[in-house]
Amino acid sequence: MTLELSNITYSYRRWKPPVLQDFSHALPDGLTVLLGPNGAGKSTLLKLAASVTRPNKGRVALDGAPAGTSAYRRAVAWMPQDIVPMPTLTAREYVAYVGWLKGMNRTDAWKQARKALVRVDLTDKIDARTSQLSGGQLRRVGVAGALVHGARVLLLDEPTAGMDPYQRRVFRDILRGLTGDVRVLLSTHDVADLAEEADHVTVMYGGRILHQGDTRAFLSHTPPGTLEGRAAEAAYTALLRNSGVAG
Repeated sequence: MTLELSNITYSYRRWKPPVLQDFSHALPDGLTVLLGPNGAGKSTLLKLAASVTRPNKGRVALDGAPAGTSAYRRAVAWMPQDIVPMPTLTAREYVAYVGWLKGMNRTDAWKQARKALVRVDLTDKIDARTSQLSGGQLRRVGVAGALVHGARVLLLDEPTAGMDPYQRRVFRDILRGLTGDVRVLLSTHDVADLAEEADHVTVMYGGRILHQGDTRAFLSHTPPGTLEGRAAEAAYTALLRNSGVAG
């Protein structure tokens, strides 16, 4: 299974410079963390990969199926930054509704909604109203909604923003449990987020890739003498500096 963006050029307005130009990327197995400052092009990349937007030029495809086709949309799921609760719906009703919107029949959506919520460790919140859930729990409901129809690729845009350290720990453990059969691409501008636990790290700046490879290769950029627990942050800063984009 290969999700590829090939020679992509994308601009939000015709008269504005492109956010991405002649951009190519293939998503590897496991969990890939997409690092970069605000404005690096991370959210744009995810929207293109999710077929939420279309490139001005180039191709997005999964195993040859072009973005936007029913086969592509069944296999690729996207969770945006903001998950809005529906006060009248329980967590299971919310996830089942998302499944129905994705083309599942109501019976299957209802059955799979429970399985998806168990998968993200929300068994005890299945019948809770979404308006009663914490921010971290609501993000996990969002992941369940993304997984309810059996997606093989999960795209997450800043999913841990606003979470406290405990919620981040729970969330990352859940992601690690998913990556046996689902490829995950998670964008963040917080370097300490997951970089040291990811299988792969991609660093973006100004619409281009500065680095991509496994986590060990990323951490090899850590300068000598870096304090314990600061390796990911130091490696990220070194990559920016060595590329001439940070002072």
